[in-house]
Amino acid sequence: MVKMGKDYYSILGIQKGASDDEIKKAYRKQALKYHPDKNKAPNAEEKFKEIAEAYDVLSDPEKKDIYDRFGEEGLKGGAGGGGGTNGPGFTYTFQGDPHAMFAEFFGGRNPFEAFFGRPGGGLNDDMDVDDPFMNFGMGGLGRGRTFGMQGGHSGRMEKKQDPAVTHNLGVTLEEVLSGCTKKMKISRKRLNPDGRTTRSEDKILTVEVKKGWKEGTKITFPREGDETPTNIPADVVFVVKDKPHPVFRRNGSDIIYPARVSLKEALCGCTVKAPTLDGRTLTLPLQDIIRPGMKRRFTGEGLPLPKTPERRGDLVVEFEVKFPERLSQNAKDTIAQVLPSS
Repeated sequence: MVKMGKDYYSILGIQKGASDDEIKKAYRKQALKYHPDKNKAPNAEEKFKEIAEAYDVLSDPEKKDIYDRFGEEGLKGGAGGGGGTNGPGFTYTFQGDPHAMFAEFFGGRNPFEAFFGRPGGGLNDDMDVDDPFMNFGMGGLGRGRTFGMQGGHSGRMEKKQDPAVTHNLGVTLEEVLSGCTKKMKISRKRLNPDGRTTRSEDKILTVEVKKGWKEGTKITFPREGDETPTNIPADVVFVVKDKPHPVFRRNGSDIIYPARVSLKEALCGCTVKAPTLDGRTLTLPLQDIIRPGMKRRFTGEGLPLPKTPERRGDLVVEFEVKFPERLSQNAKDTIAQVLPSS
């Protein structure tokens, strides 16, 4: 004769052979009734855990089948269980967090608001808690969890990590040239020691901006996002973003300096003074005719190369020719005599 041990069906208040939906409804009703935040009876915490264990077993087809055939003793490694001729080859022990199971079942919401958010609200033994919560938990915990299973599982509810939280990290070209340290303050939620409630806290994350980092470079701080009983905190990711520069613009590891020259300078020659990011001035004498869009390079005066920061890109002088808004007739006649017609 099979020794049943704990009667999980009785704990949930259902009959053997109950359907999946009946098991879920029974867990919902009993968990709400005995949740220790609302039920102040001395045994409420222990009862709440028993309800979670009963649901963990009966909502899992494999464990439920073993329990129905061999009882609690067989499920936990005695009698026919635990690798015997009739057993499943594993030993079950409930090690899950009943509060985390409750939070996951109700989708992280607060199911008590409907009853306790108004004066005189409360639950009693006769209250039907099925209908108000039909939208909670029906797709939640019913299949394939890994509470207490041996053979490589942790024995706790499997959590999923939240998507990464991304922030822009603005840098100047001067900071990319020399490298710098950025300290970024973030606010996040963290679990309290009870494993259920959370607190808000600030943290300073330090980013070491390396010489030559390109726009779009990502710096990841693993699991620094919000923490709750049912999630793995998200990674916090900073993405390098160039700040607009008053003089230069960036093209990879090159920097572009737009030099504006007059039409007279473009035709007759001139000397261009090109500034550098580190405050020097480079001289560029030009005798040839300057065409719009023409470029001249100062090798090695750009930004460090990301993979070989001892080497640098170029400073590119890009010419813009300023045409006069109007000319006198005498100037037009003079130009017409001097310039070739084709």
